Order: sequence, then structure tokens, then C-alpha cells
Amino acid sequence: MELSSLVTGIQHIGVPAKDIAASAAFYESLGFRPELDTINETNGARVIFLRLHNLVIETYESGEAVGKPGAVDHIALDAVDVDAAFAQAKAQGLNVLDEEVHFLPFWEKGVRFFTVLGPNGEKVEYCQRL
Repeated sequence: MELSSLVTGIQHIGVPAKDIAASAAFYESLGFRPELDTINETNGARVIFLRLHNLVIETYESGEAVGKPGAVDHIALDAVDVDAAFAQAKAQGLNVLDEEVHFLPFWEKGVRFFTVLGPNGEKVEYCQRL
């Protein structure tokens, strides 16, 4: 099975923010509209998903935001079967950063995801919205 057959496209781009209100206001000034404003229960950080047509930015509070070009934290791909994608990524010998597929209670029914590390230190998240 090809890992690419388990993906339908980009789901979101993760951008850490030192000032989430300023980040949300910036993206709103570009025409993005908030879709979800929530708290990540695992770390207590505020998370805002903003959409412009088919592009979604996930901005979230982070003291680790580097504040310079190249500061995107991750690119999330929309997985149709995150468990199969996880198994395939491991079978292909990719640098999988997670021991298991994780869950967060985002959106109506939650999301399940895992992350792989690319050759330049970039993170690619496989994410299935439930």
C-alpha cells in the first residue's frame, strides 16, 4: 500500500504564536475566518483554527515560537485512515515521532494523529478528523 493513497490533501499548517490574539487578528486581516477556538487539554494552550477557502491555519500559544522566517511548526495531511497510515509509515522506516496514534478532543468528535520527522527537521502530521 502506498502511504499517499491514505491522504486526501493538506489539512492544516501549524503556526506557533507568542501572542495568539495578534496572530488570529493578522490572519483575519488576510481574510481567514475562525472556525474553532479551543484549549488543548494536554498542555492548557489556546488553539485557533482559521480558514480561507481550502487553507486552514492552526495557530496555538507557544513559548517556543521562534519569531522568524521558517517558524512553521508542522504541515498536517488529511488522512482517511490514520491507523493504516501509521502502520505504513512505520513499515517504510520513516522517522515516526510517536509511539502510538494520539487523540485530541478538537472539533465535534475529535482528531487522531501522529507525526513523522522530515530530513530538514520539518514535522509532517497525519491527521484524521473524526
